[in-house]
Amino acid sequence: MEQQKPPLHLYLAAPRGFCAGVDRAIKIVELALEKWGAPVFVRHEIVHNKFVVDSLRDKGAVFVEELDEVPDDRPVIFSAHGVPKSVPAEARRREMVFVDATCPLVSKVHVEAERHHGDGLQMVMIGHAGHPEVLGTMGQLPEGEVILVETVDDVARISPRDPARLAFITQTTLSVDDTAAIVAALQARFPAIVGPAKEDICYATTNRQAAVKAVAPLIDALLVIGAPNSSNSRRLVEVGRAAGCAYSQLVMRADQIDWRAMAGIRAVGVTAGASAPEVLINEVIDAFRARFEVTVEVVETAQENVEFKVPRVLREPA
Repeated sequence: MEQQKPPLHLYLAAPRGFCAGVDRAIKIVELALEKWGAPVFVRHEIVHNKFVVDSLRDKGAVFVEELDEVPDDRPVIFSAHGVPKSVPAEARRREMVFVDATCPLVSKVHVEAERHHGDGLQMVMIGHAGHPEVLGTMGQLPEGEVILVETVDDVARISPRDPARLAFITQTTLSVDDTAAIVAALQARFPAIVGPAKEDICYATTNRQAAVKAVAPLIDALLVIGAPNSSNSRRLVEVGRAAGCAYSQLVMRADQIDWRAMAGIRAVGVTAGASAPEVLINEVIDAFRARFEVTVEVVETAQENVEFKVPRVLREPA
């Protein structure tokens, strides 16, 4: 006789998964392949998701770390995270065909930084050292014009040129709560510091974190589908833990789920970072269905209808 599966309630956080910037970046690579044929080169992973990168590689995209790995006669695409100014400048110097897939919400931060710099203010950037978005944003301004802070403690240690002439910007994929604490510390130490008119953390990051907070009280475990190098995915794990769900795990695919940790669990929350496709979420749901009698419930805290146009060069015929 077939053993009865234990019951399990799956709460699907919404919004989850792809955001408009990621959608646009992937579309840019696909349209470039259609227009120019393979290979099309992409500097850095177009978005932080192995499944997405591998599927684009299968279609003819070649991922490289630096521009000097790209031949002059092939198109190159810059990733959704943005690049330092020196990169398009070098592409122009080499007369290359290039398409910038930087998310428009990251570009907005770049414009902000340049505007403040033009007004004679030194920038403080809240972000994670070494993250491509941070490197791209800091690379919009001359060396020394952007001071990076990662934590509240860092705020006490920085020594700006003129404490009365400062502005701050943030990476778009940070924890909303952690960033608020760092901003408060900056404002306490530098009362004259100028902030963005509208916060830099993007709508998708904010919405996905809010959905996790809504799901957290209902669940015994949270699974975040995303890549270990995806900032917004890792923040979702932290938000889950901070909201009271001690068992919050980041998995790239269903085969990474720790089933022993799921023994005796009755309710699981599932969400996905902004660069994880829905197919991976469905794969996780199927893996649960194979082991449990699953009831799925969607917990929706916002609706998203943002869409970003692809660059004109890809809308024109070859």
